[in-house]
Amino acid sequence: MTDRSRTTPINVLLVEDSPSDQELTREAFASAKVLNDLYVVDNGMDALDYVFKRNAFASATRPDIILLDLNLPGMDGREVLGHIKSDPELRMIPVIVLTTSDDEHDILRMYDLHANCYITKPVDFRKFVEAIKVLEDFWMVLVKLPGGRFD
Repeated sequence: MTDRSRTTPINVLLVEDSPSDQELTREAFASAKVLNDLYVVDNGMDALDYVFKRNAFASATRPDIILLDLNLPGMDGREVLGHIKSDPELRMIPVIVLTTSDDEHDILRMYDLHANCYITKPVDFRKFVEAIKVLEDFWMVLVKLPGGRFD
């Protein structure tokens, strides 16, 4: 049985450069069954600044889960994942790759870099929202996340 009555929100970092995909994710999480705080950055450098609490993100809340797009401007999702999973303080944060790429090379590379799962974004609006809700049910309701805050 799952506990849907969390008293503390799950902190989710969405790393996504597409404004439409950002908005779809916000809408899906807004109708969530679980308390969550969704933070959004639109490039790889800001993602690393966010998780390492640097520059404009010095007071950011460390995420409990990261949703990571692959194709980002500047530093791409592959590089971001490599930095996160090579850091002893960050590597336990689940990173869910959420991307349009279904290229087998990308899938293998991301798992090799220790992604926790790889989801190809559905193009259809309803299927995208459904995928976000399934992701939420699994990662925020069923899965037991590390107990202590990282801050």
